[in-house]
Amino acid sequence: MKSILAPAIGVAAGVVFALSVPSNVRAEPPADWSMIPTTMLTLFYPGQGGYDWLRSSEHKRAYAKVIAGDSCVSCHEGEEKEIGQLIVAGERLEPNPIEGKNPTVDLKMQIAYDAENAYFRFQWPTQMDRPGQMHDYMRFDGEKWEFYGGARSEDAVRSGGEPPVYEDRLTLMIDDGSVPGFAAQGCWLTCHTGMRDMPGEPTKEQIAANPILGPDGLNAGDIRKYLPLSRTAEEAEWDATKLAEQIAALKAEGKFVDLMQWRAARSAPVNMADDGYVLEYRLFDEGKNPFSWNVDRKTMTPKFMLDANKVGVKAITVNDIGDPSKPYAVIREENAVPYDPDAGWQEGDVLPGRMVSREDAAGSAADNGQVTSEWKDGVWTVVWTRKRNTGHPEDDKIIEDGKAYNFGFAVHDDNVTTRFHYVGFPVSIGFGTEGAIQATRLQ
Repeated sequence: MKSILAPAIGVAAGVVFALSVPSNVRAEPPADWSMIPTTMLTLFYPGQGGYDWLRSSEHKRAYAKVIAGDSCVSCHEGEEKEIGQLIVAGERLEPNPIEGKNPTVDLKMQIAYDAENAYFRFQWPTQMDRPGQMHDYMRFDGEKWEFYGGARSEDAVRSGGEPPVYEDRLTLMIDDGSVPGFAAQGCWLTCHTGMRDMPGEPTKEQIAANPILGPDGLNAGDIRKYLPLSRTAEEAEWDATKLAEQIAALKAEGKFVDLMQWRAARSAPVNMADDGYVLEYRLFDEGKNPFSWNVDRKTMTPKFMLDANKVGVKAITVNDIGDPSKPYAVIREENAVPYDPDAGWQEGDVLPGRMVSREDAAGSAADNGQVTSEWKDGVWTVVWTRKRNTGHPEDDKIIEDGKAYNFGFAVHDDNVTTRFHYVGFPVSIGFGTEGAIQATRLQ
């Protein structure tokens, strides 16, 4: 039996709670989750299916309904396994399938809430017999440090030249009804031609020429999720961005989708998840995430190494990759010391290219500060506490009593990124009201 449990760390000092809660109100996850109803969602592999494809004639028998505003489930409810199998086999929407990839993943979900918090418990099986906790690793080749390993979709990994090294992830998207189309199309509303690993990827020069996405705006190097309402064209092409003041007005009106990700390498080691949103791009909330680079990009050397006095080694080795008993993350305040170039580095030494810190996380980006996780017997269990009112309505959706919200869920499994994840059709969750799923009120 293998069990990997994220370290228990208390709530960071300086967190300002958005609601004042009487002492007799429960403010912790349910002690007995068996009392909370379980919903099983089947997430499936979507390949290169996005907003554009949904509205094209290639989306046979359904595209006209999409344009008319009908929901995905009006045609495809119960077809998740069939769709996933067709796509992973390369029969549609996937020009470069990953050999052996599972077509679907079953996500178990339980939801409860009280006066202050919403509580989510998720469970799903992993394809690997180990947790995907490694990300952006650096290897010493005897002379210099270089990135090593990558997602299973990358050529170096497909060929067997480098190991699969990419973190498992769980994504939540929340719409309060403000975003047209999200209740019907969910995640597909945010994915488009031109994005990473989608058809028609633009060059960096083309992106740089865009006033919103280029150096005078977001300074993006690629295209990531965005909402059609942030574009001027009917088909919402990536470069048809609205003016900055128009986008700011949409944000102020709450016309964005809340997006949060639990990351097995970049947030789980400090019991957190990141916090972001989607509007003109996939962006993080204001403040500081729990993760940052552990690489000095000028010298291409690590910033921190492992503290041998605490974990027994200054680095792991190539042969240690995938061994869950080895330290897999550099946590600045727990197991790290500044990098020493004269520490006797050997060929094959490996350090994480990312640094994690709970103490450094701050602002709206650090709202998800109570997310615990455990990998045991091939299954991840994530218990996620989210304040109903984070105190940051400019970045987050506030969960109110008597209201249903549209949720989208996704899982990245088996060392993958971008389109190679699993997604589910959007589902409404009611808090004190009807929804496809009803959250359980705690006393």
